Amino acid sequence: MNDLIDRFLNFLTVEKGLSPNTLSAYGRDLTNYADYLEGQCHLSGAAEIQQTHVIEYLTFLQKKKAISPRSRARVLSSIRGFHRFLVKENLLIVDPSALIETPKIYQPLPKLLSQSEVESLLTAPQGSGPAVQRDRAMLEVLYATGMRVSELVNLKLSDIKADVGCITTLGKGAKQRLIPLGEVALEFLLDYLHEGRLILKKDNKIDFVFLNRHGLNMSRQGFWKNLRAYALKASISKPVYPHILRHSFATHLLENGADLRSVQSMLGHADISTTQIYTHVLQERLKKIHTQFHPRG
Repeated sequence: MNDLIDRFLNFLTVEKGLSPNTLSAYGRDLTNYADYLEGQCHLSGAAEIQQTHVIEYLTFLQKKKAISPRSRARVLSSIRGFHRFLVKENLLIVDPSALIETPKIYQPLPKLLSQSEVESLLTAPQGSGPAVQRDRAMLEVLYATGMRVSELVNLKLSDIKADVGCITTLGKGAKQRLIPLGEVALEFLLDYLHEGRLILKKDNKIDFVFLNRHGLNMSRQGFWKNLRAYALKASISKPVYPHILRHSFATHLLENGADLRSVQSMLGHADISTTQIYTHVLQERLKKIHTQFHPRG
């Protein structure tokens, strides 16, 4: 089984170009799956796996490991991908996972900041100095583009297309997309590049846009720490984390009339159903406004 898992992971690396984090998750899921089949079901090879074995394993995860429906759905997705690969490679005749239903997942609505809270957060970095310039630029760019924090901290100088007011970024699955930056965010970004970054980079020859005090690439953890500090300074009581600005970006665009396909493109979602969660957020907000302000609400 382990040799087959290695072949599958190599296929995902070469053919699908999945990220190291995704490959690690696949490998972990499938290794645990193989260990269970060998240890509990006493199977010696993939050809012996039946649908009942897959169901038994998912039931084990639910009852013995208390794994959530979302996590079990992810595990089943890994198992399905593995078995489909084996069938495609003529290493299996039938996919034992093909007819198993995916666990139903309750998808909570994403948290977000109001437009006034975003404004308070963006203006929280006050004063002068390269770190303040960097932090203001990072916040402005994150909200202006809806980027993931990993995309933000890995942004390189060559990704900035200042002449057209856009940036390019590599998202999940190494898919490149072009995102408008907006005049305000572009102004703060250029100020940082022309002043603060020159100080922070010291003598380092580095292509990353956002640098720490050592002149190296700003980490996700470092940005998150700064973000929490600015949220406190802005007197925002709710938990603030990088992805909340991505949620806010999408919802505020829809609130102001953007179409769903455009938001999908800017977020880099492969499936529009992923983007549609923000229409549910918008509907909930409209219901609350109606209840609060309508005389018969």
